[in-house]
Amino acid sequence: MPWYFRAMQFYIGLTETSQPATHPRTKGWLWGGIGAGAIQSLIISPVELVKIRIQLQSKTHQQNKQTTSLKSPKDATRRRIKQEGWRGIYRGLTITVLRDSHSHGLYFWIYEYTKEQLQPCCHKNGQESFQTTLIAGAVSWISCYRLDVVKTRLQAQSHAKYSGIVDCFRRSDKEEGHAVLWRGLGTTVGRAFLLYGAIFTAYETALRYLFNKGDNYHANAQSGKAL
Repeated sequence: MPWYFRAMQFYIGLTETSQPATHPRTKGWLWGGIGAGAIQSLIISPVELVKIRIQLQSKTHQQNKQTTSLKSPKDATRRRIKQEGWRGIYRGLTITVLRDSHSHGLYFWIYEYTKEQLQPCCHKNGQESFQTTLIAGAVSWISCYRLDVVKTRLQAQSHAKYSGIVDCFRRSDKEEGHAVLWRGLGTTVGRAFLLYGAIFTAYETALRYLFNKGDNYHANAQSGKAL
């Protein structure tokens, strides 16, 4: 996670250098979330593909008439690369980038904007509101959930059932109805409440502790010099 927030701060710095320190930095957090989400996808995409393959391996083996099971994530990765090369291990990367850049950009934009509206002083004293994480988490996941469903279907297929993202959208909707792309949304949003709430409560608390500790150190140093 540290590299994730470093990437965010990098993009925030690129977009907010011309704004005063007191200005709400929602635009910077938007682009910071988009950039960090896109970078994260390079790692998340193959990890999620391996996870999905292990979780669905019984069904996949029945379809392919295989008898050997995947023993571990390492074994699943090795077999995937051996069968389809590095391109195979990165199947679904494009839609993962679309999902994560979109959802993270929207999440952080809503997070900062809502926090500013609910607590205008939060940028000055580091106070956070748990409400902001609930609102941002729910909206961001609802907005990208259909992309997540399509990504899972593309990564789970053992044969080329779908030719691409658009084809998967079209055929899933046609064969199973509109509701299939929203299946499991309630569980995912509930998980997002817990996950994002824990992450950002810890993040904001750690920042406040570190900054307060640094301020106290400098204050004590100045007092020592004065004496």
